[in-house]
Amino acid sequence: MSEFRWDPLKNNWAIIAKGQSRRPQDFLQQRQVAEMSSCPFCDKNEDKTPPEIYAHRPDGSAPNQTGWKVRVIPNKFPALRIEGELDNQAEGLYDRMNGVGAHEIIIETPDHDKCLGDLSVEEIAEVLKAYRARMLDLRNDSRFRYIFIFKNHGIEASANIPHSHSQLIAVPLIPPLVATKLNTSREHFQRKERCLICDLIKQEKTATDRIVRDDGNFLVYVPYAARFPFELMIAPQEHSHDFTLQTDQKLLLLAETLRNTLLRMRAVLKDPPYSFILHNAPPMHLRWGRPDYWASFPSDYHWHIELVPKLTRVAGFEWGSGFHINPTPPEEAAEFLRNADLRNY
Repeated sequence: MSEFRWDPLKNNWAIIAKGQSRRPQDFLQQRQVAEMSSCPFCDKNEDKTPPEIYAHRPDGSAPNQTGWKVRVIPNKFPALRIEGELDNQAEGLYDRMNGVGAHEIIIETPDHDKCLGDLSVEEIAEVLKAYRARMLDLRNDSRFRYIFIFKNHGIEASANIPHSHSQLIAVPLIPPLVATKLNTSREHFQRKERCLICDLIKQEKTATDRIVRDDGNFLVYVPYAARFPFELMIAPQEHSHDFTLQTDQKLLLLAETLRNTLLRMRAVLKDPPYSFILHNAPPMHLRWGRPDYWASFPSDYHWHIELVPKLTRVAGFEWGSGFHINPTPPEEAAEFLRNADLRNY
């Protein structure tokens, strides 16, 4: 029989359709291929992009030239622009503000044919260092209330340029879904004086059947109320609210975890399209008239990564109700990924 399952972090329900469980082979699909005559993200095409704002250049080469291993550039067609003032005002019952923000591209490798999972642990660590550097820089702008790091892999996951890259978007307000997680984390701490995600990690380590990988530093598991088949959560086991506090050594361990997880997904689901997002605490900017605004998150929030393969489509019931139907029970998904054969990777 199917089950409704409650997620205390996202503050919502999911339907786990146990009676019609789907196995990995049921999700295999013919992947779309994006044809490009010239890729602006490739090595030696630096003049086809806006000037870089960060780069890892181990050979000491000049900016905007070949020789880079990771490169960050402004998005040529940004959703938000960094120039201007917010001009927050009402329009009757509505509110509006100017589209001020930041939109950047993190090009993860100069090699057009490599995916993030193809990179070495050390190379992925450099990508994570780029995330950290750009977040630290942009939080100096008091207009920005939240900074997203996310990655789409495959056309089906809205990655229109096939060259491996991530994106960063800084926005001038706390997004509603992020605010939900911040609120549930704060309310849990106020009731129990414990971090909610620390408690979830402890419970998953006790249950064990939803764990995919546990190296003692980062835990990879399928959430109890996963909304999508093979949805994953990656979280540091040591409490930390802020990704930017991670040392180089911690980022190296995270890179190992991320690479291992992507290879497990590739082995089981044959390189599926996917998206991941890094959920971090907001910058601690003082708010006029609200000196305690989110002041508690060093104790009650816990940064984490959500990784979701794009295997199903959201249909009318999901859009209209907010209930997602997951046709693969989390315990089964975790078992498939945990037992993945990585000998060829």
